[in-house]
Amino acid sequence: MTSNSRHIWTYDEVAHIFTQPFNDLLFQAHTVHRQYFQPNQVQVSTLLSIKTGACPEDCKYCPQSAHHKTGLKSEKILEVHRVLEAAKNAAKAGSTRFCMGAAWKHPSKKDMPYIIEMIKGVKSLGLETCMTLGQLDLEQSRQLAEAGLDYYNHNLDTSAEFYGQIITTRTYADRLNTISHVRQAGIKVCCGGILGMGESHQDRLKLLMQLANLPQHPESVPINMLVKVKGTPLAETESIDDFEFIRAIAVARILMPKSYVRLSAGRENMNEQMQALAFFAGANSIFYGEKLLTTTNPQIEKDQNLLKKLGIEFERREDYTDEAHQTVIAESIILSEKKNPCTHF
Repeated sequence: MTSNSRHIWTYDEVAHIFTQPFNDLLFQAHTVHRQYFQPNQVQVSTLLSIKTGACPEDCKYCPQSAHHKTGLKSEKILEVHRVLEAAKNAAKAGSTRFCMGAAWKHPSKKDMPYIIEMIKGVKSLGLETCMTLGQLDLEQSRQLAEAGLDYYNHNLDTSAEFYGQIITTRTYADRLNTISHVRQAGIKVCCGGILGMGESHQDRLKLLMQLANLPQHPESVPINMLVKVKGTPLAETESIDDFEFIRAIAVARILMPKSYVRLSAGRENMNEQMQALAFFAGANSIFYGEKLLTTTNPQIEKDQNLLKKLGIEFERREDYTDEAHQTVIAESIILSEKKNPCTHF
């Protein structure tokens, strides 16, 4: 993604796209999707919690926060061999990217050697690597890059205006700084947000606009639907309208045409028809497996059955190259050369 391919979006432009008739929006998003991606493939990731609970952050949506009484048992960082065993199982199940998440404000110096060993071990299995470890400084980012980390996840969560009502222990600027450090180190960015936290329609537009107006589009954009967990301050929040959520998926695809848009947390509460609409609107990445960090995710067999019904196949690792990701896929190739080939993150 070069700066020449970017457009600096205004709020009015994003609002115009978001509020057009639903069928027109989906048609536009699906047309854009077919320009840059195989329309009947999804990239599959697996997410593992490598350090669970007792997080000092006060994110109102998160069951891992030490500020909330959710009954979650905290655990120390996993042994490297356990992480690698989980990665092997993920690869066998069809995942091409293995994501590791730790409930930290930021990684400590004593934890970095374990993190680096995990990255190298997972890479040796032929999987892409992704981590979410909280805030990073530039030196930490460079260490992770040197170890071979492919992606770093650090969500903006919501708009800058609504952010303070969700988190007070880390600023919006802190998040943007971490994304900048990761970019400077040469690591790809996974960055999105969570919908349904009580934010306004305008906040959703501003989140999407912020993501699209970053100096470089995130290579991966997870769009999460809030998973309501008893004991968190957002447990009784009114759910987002399903059509509003699908609109957000479609707008993300239009604003960031070359990014993978991940249908992330909340799929457990979506019926098959809603997921099918999300894929048509441009979502082309999911988390695969029964758990996302600490919350539930659709069972593997359930996902397999849905994708089979839709004629959607897993994207294989060899299907993905940086060159292919940047190249417009001709409609004739899409039709004639089909290749054979899932928490808030």
